Amino acid sequence: MTIAGLAPTICGLMGVPPPALSTAAPCAPVIERIMAQSGLSRVAKVLIYAPDALGTLFIHRHRELFAPVLDRAPVSIELRSMTPPKTPVCFASMLTGAPPEAHGIRLYERPVLSCDTLFDALLRAGKRPAIAAVRDSSCDLIFRGRGMDYFSEEYDPQVTDRAIELLKADQYDLVLAYHQEYDDSLHASGTESGRSMAAAQHHVADFVRLGQAFDKYWARYDRLIILAPDHGGHDFPEGGKGGHGDDIPEDMLVTHFFGAYPATGK
Repeated sequence: MTIAGLAPTICGLMGVPPPALSTAAPCAPVIERIMAQSGLSRVAKVLIYAPDALGTLFIHRHRELFAPVLDRAPVSIELRSMTPPKTPVCFASMLTGAPPEAHGIRLYERPVLSCDTLFDALLRAGKRPAIAAVRDSSCDLIFRGRGMDYFSEEYDPQVTDRAIELLKADQYDLVLAYHQEYDDSLHASGTESGRSMAAAQHHVADFVRLGQAFDKYWARYDRLIILAPDHGGHDFPEGGKGGHGDDIPEDMLVTHFFGAYPATGK
């Protein structure tokens, strides 16, 4: 399975037809385990937390760090990223259900997608999506031009604050929050530098904060929280820096985490 399965999985759980270009199947093991653990076959609200470049192999090396993620989102699945594992390529596939040759982003370029996306599918169904992302990031740019709300923030902390405001306002059916500190750090100092480890810790802490707000402000809805990285990263042999873009396990393997919760206090 690949990360292209994210969009049809969300659509299946929200009872919405997938985007027109989607050729990926919904992640059946995820849906089955969500049903077994929560009793839910449909959800009304979805929060997607999308931290850039947190690959499966990094997570496996630091299981204790990611324990709070599993506490909140205990259903996980290992997936393959897109080739090349570059941010706009990957997020385009994650949110269209389509491979790069179909959605058209095949390298590090950031055009506004003209093809059908998860957001278009939700809008057709009368649902309201919103994106909160770091200003001028791929997630901030490539999904523009739709009848939805976009919130461009200075950096990750401001994105978290904005996403919590959106949850509290309760005007949206799907909120996507994109962070990039770990990706920035791995490029500057390698995948496991002190700076990169701190960035990963920040991502986990922000996921916990978002999860608390998700429970507080969306408690009366059947709801789904997801942690969904786009790709991983590797270290260069010399120079103390890292990168991604190769068809290797460090770059290509990612894990997505899901947690579904029945409504309370209806």
